[in-house]
Amino acid sequence: MNSTTEDTTVLSDVLDRWKAAVDAHEPKQVAAVFTDDAIFQGLQPYSVGRSGVAEYYASQPLGMRAAYHILETRRFADDLVLGYLDVEFSFTDRPALDVKLSVLVTRVGDDWYISHYQVSRLDQACPPERPRAHSYGKV
Repeated sequence: MNSTTEDTTVLSDVLDRWKAAVDAHEPKQVAAVFTDDAIFQGLQPYSVGRSGVAEYYASQPLGMRAAYHILETRRFADDLVLGYLDVEFSFTDRPALDVKLSVLVTRVGDDWYISHYQVSRLDQACPPERPRAHSYGKV
């Protein structure tokens, strides 16, 4: 594991703000944790910027809550930290959803914000193999 205490602290500070806003169903507060030009990929088509983040979280059900666990961190520059996490989104009316989350957090002035957010569901079946464009050898 290449995580450092400092990098984990940076990520936890940002993700605690994100979690508090998600749990309170405050889409504008969730969006405020992101940079103005953040690339955001939830489980629906991606968006760029805070307005897309706010729209995404406004569409989520009331009572949704997030719990996260940081698995890995990497510091790519003084002002850029990568985090890879397990996240469980729980709901009042259906089973919880477990996802993997990758985030890049960027320092802007004295504060840190999410500049890239990518969710992956690993529990789904693999898609069927696509036909190959080229066939080699005799058929």
